[in-house]
Amino acid sequence: MKYAILTLKALLLSALVFSSAAQAEGKKWTQITIATEGAFKPYNFTKPDGTLDGYEIELSKYLCDHMKVECKIVVQDFDGMIPALNAGKFDAIMSGMSATAKREQIIDFSQSYGSTGQAFATLKSSPLAGMEFKGEVFSLASNEAGAISALEELKPLLQGKTIGVQTASTGATFVEKYLKDVVEVREYKTTEQHDLDLAAGRVDLVMASMAYLTTSAAKPGNEEMTVAGPRFQGGFLGKGSSVGLRKNEPELKAMFDKAIDAAKADGTIKTLSQKWFGFDVTPL
Repeated sequence: MKYAILTLKALLLSALVFSSAAQAEGKKWTQITIATEGAFKPYNFTKPDGTLDGYEIELSKYLCDHMKVECKIVVQDFDGMIPALNAGKFDAIMSGMSATAKREQIIDFSQSYGSTGQAFATLKSSPLAGMEFKGEVFSLASNEAGAISALEELKPLLQGKTIGVQTASTGATFVEKYLKDVVEVREYKTTEQHDLDLAAGRVDLVMASMAYLTTSAAKPGNEEMTVAGPRFQGGFLGKGSSVGLRKNEPELKAMFDKAIDAAKADGTIKTLSQKWFGFDVTPL
């Protein structure tokens, strides 16, 4: 009986040691499902034939090859991405999502794979097209006072105007924080929808990623669209577009970080960003 008890204890100890070793070794990822919006060109978009393309689509293929995993990309509305990620519907988000402090309370992020900041766009015929500070970049991390000062100068021109933003975007957060007392805010499920309302005159300006706006302004039918005023980055706008991940999955985060390091080092991010944005968005 005593021998049996000792044997049982030995087996339990062995099982605990094995379990601890397995946990220390971490989960082995062989398949990863990545969510994207499919409506945020040039980051990601859906072609007429239904296939996906864009900066993040091409970059995801590189990252998955580097990680030696099989990846599947699924389409998900942007405003429901974080809840769906945490519900286990997919493993990662690559959808122009900035790693902001607020989002980091809910999910983890890889290091950034692109940083372009937020900017305004309006119609060339609008008085807003002549907004001051065009081309200037204000960091909310190192020069928030300068950003606020510039916005104060712009407020008389923005007073009573209607601005379009994408729901749950950093642009929407920016407008809520700095401009809600002077503009009427109209939210849209996709950036393409607020572009259409801008062209139709139903909003006076929009705010979105600088990379998105420059690409959108070059699309047929958007000839009257132009980027206006200053650009803002850093601070609560985040560290740049990053892979969104569930918390407590360090192995997957480490895999993405290592793959992004490789994409930066060999020039892949620079090459792809030049192709899709027309300028280098490699994070510093």
